[in-house]
Amino acid sequence: MKTPIALAAALAVIALPTVADAASNKRDHRAGYGAYARSPAQIACTQYGCIPVPRGCRREAGRTGSDMPSGFDVITCPTGTMYGNR
Repeated sequence: MKTPIALAAALAVIALPTVADAASNKRDHRAGYGAYARSPAQIACTQYGCIPVPRGCRREAGRTGSDMPSGFDVITCPTGTMYGNR
């Protein structure tokens, strides 16, 4: 008599994660698009590390003194250039 009870308990343990996973997939997928509507701050990877670009500024490709690409970003603001040559 203990075998059917043990079998039923084992099936319940196996079926529980499957039922829980099916319930989590039934949510409204349109609810998560709010995060995509807000654009995050831009990140500029300068020679001093990757930092967020301040509001009102933009990132551009950096240049060396001989006008070759440096491989780093430069932050350009209305008040001037930060973190490298433009």
